[in-house]
Amino acid sequence: MRKLSAVAVALLLILGVSGVARADVGTIDAVPAATLLLPYFEVDLSNPSGKTTLMSINNASASAALARVTIWTDLGVPTLSFNVYLTGYDVQTINVRDILNGTLPTTASAGQDPSDTISNQGSYSQDINFASCGSLPYVALDPPLVADLQAAHTGLAAGTLLAGKCGGLAIGDGLARGYVTVDTVVSCATGDPSTMGYFSSTTSTQNILWGDYFYVDPANNYAQGDTLVHIEASTTAPETSTAGGYTFYGRYVAWDASDHRESLPSSFAARYLNGGAFTGGTTLTAWRDNKTNQAAFTCGTSPSWYPLGQEGIAIFDEQENVYMPPIPPFFPPPVFPALLPFPASASKVAVNSSDFPVPYSFGWLYLNLNSTLAGNANPPSDPAASQAWVTVIHSANGRFSTGYAALPLDNARNASHTVPGSY
Repeated sequence: MRKLSAVAVALLLILGVSGVARADVGTIDAVPAATLLLPYFEVDLSNPSGKTTLMSINNASASAALARVTIWTDLGVPTLSFNVYLTGYDVQTINVRDILNGTLPTTASAGQDPSDTISNQGSYSQDINFASCGSLPYVALDPPLVADLQAAHTGLAAGTLLAGKCGGLAIGDGLARGYVTVDTVVSCATGDPSTMGYFSSTTSTQNILWGDYFYVDPANNYAQGDTLVHIEASTTAPETSTAGGYTFYGRYVAWDASDHRESLPSSFAARYLNGGAFTGGTTLTAWRDNKTNQAAFTCGTSPSWYPLGQEGIAIFDEQENVYMPPIPPFFPPPVFPALLPFPASASKVAVNSSDFPVPYSFGWLYLNLNSTLAGNANPPSDPAASQAWVTVIHSANGRFSTGYAALPLDNARNASHTVPGSY
């Protein structure tokens, strides 16, 4: 496989696995899965040595496999899909910057790589031919497509790719944002999870993928990583096979459970520290389900569901004092503004910024991110349920940084709609 720099490889090797854990469909745990989620990425397109996001895709099985990677904007519009071939026990590292610059992972099954020089076969690894993978290995993307891809992920009009429309938020800071999904598939077919027929003809339910990711900011002496979100599949478990219930890709299959992927949580607990400008603090990243098959939209407008709300947030200090910001609409005006800290499908917010003010220096957050959308975009079993994923990053201005997933308090399949106290 193509290798990254020594620093990138070292970072990607820090997080590993000591064995294969027992699967428990309906409980999000770090075990081999059929779908992986990188819940948020950002890349500084103006600085080749600036912020970027690294990830890995790993095969926990001796059998060769195919994975289909889809890149999404921060408002949930798919922009690019490609295949990654994995020999048994294989690992493919990816720098998201490379993807946005038009360089896709170099892999090939035995049929395209008879001399075994592209995708190496280890002594315990299977290497087979996928006849459908005639496009592998990839060549560099055409420059006009690269320009469109970068525009789409910075909230600008994307010519041919999005027919001159927009797909993300135009924040204006030069950072490309979005999220990534990776699915086990049976062929090098085209399409992505939003494409009709993708789950009936392309995906598999092989729970064999695992991976990790890192946010890297060399200028600020900062790196933070975690495991990718591992989403298991099953055709027999009630949590993933009952029509009308919440599944991970339910929004693309009219909630009929034909994607067979378990849903994520909707409520979380997260520690925070508000250390001020000189000592750092806490940043939260969040992936949220917009429950919509979102297409590109006219620039200058926004999708009908944006911004995403929530059922409630409770902000505790370490002496159990609590502040609960109001949810709009509200009256009279509160001391602290109403919070909508995670309005997009993929977003990042600093605790105690103008987007997420807190009245305490240390404590924890209760985040109930359930949200009901207008129309028929909601799962019939619980229209107010809304899956999400939250990651916590603590930093101290170049001296240290650490990150981990917020504690899930439920699963959107059986969502909790409570918040401590009352409004």
